Amino acid sequence: MRKLVVNTFLTLDGVMQAPGGPEEDPSSNFEHGGWSVNYWDEQMGERMNESMGPGKDFALLLGRKTYEIFAAYWPHARDQPGAAELNAATKYVVSRALDNVEWENSTLLEGDLAEAVARLKEEDGPELQVHGSSDLIQSLLEEDLVDEFRLLIFPVVLGSGKRLFGEGTIPAAFKATNSKTASTGVLLVNYERAGSIEYGSFAPEEPSGS
Repeated sequence: MRKLVVNTFLTLDGVMQAPGGPEEDPSSNFEHGGWSVNYWDEQMGERMNESMGPGKDFALLLGRKTYEIFAAYWPHARDQPGAAELNAATKYVVSRALDNVEWENSTLLEGDLAEAVARLKEEDGPELQVHGSSDLIQSLLEEDLVDEFRLLIFPVVLGSGKRLFGEGTIPAAFKATNSKTASTGVLLVNYERAGSIEYGSFAPEEPSGS
């Protein structure tokens, strides 16, 4: 069974919108695009390579906006680090607006999203990675389809923007499997799905016989 992994840049207050530049996603008058750029260091690059660097085998599951951003850049940037892997990877695209997808090795997912993704996870193949795709992630969270989060948490607070965990997220427990801190203060942490939440209480127990 294939693992579905969400790779996300995140602020302290949970915003994931437009980390790489103002043009990425200015929807809802978002004015903070590019908030992650000045925090990058070598260790963060190494963490990204662990998921999608040379020799890594992976497939992509992308929403329409992220697909269009990637497809407009990577086929024309073949000399850039990571380009060979991204262009060669199988891309599954979720969109109601697109009739076809032209980036090499791309295909549109058809039918019910939850059923289509569940079928992909049951197939043999490399892990499915989600990058960007905030609307798609909300649907995956509502269906409890995410197996792992690979988060880069930046020491900034924005106060507005699209957040990773929306109102429809299914309650779930996760365990940290890898955690480091970059030289710029960015927390690099992996969380794997760990069953249901175990609830308790810090309230003192009443004495017996009262």
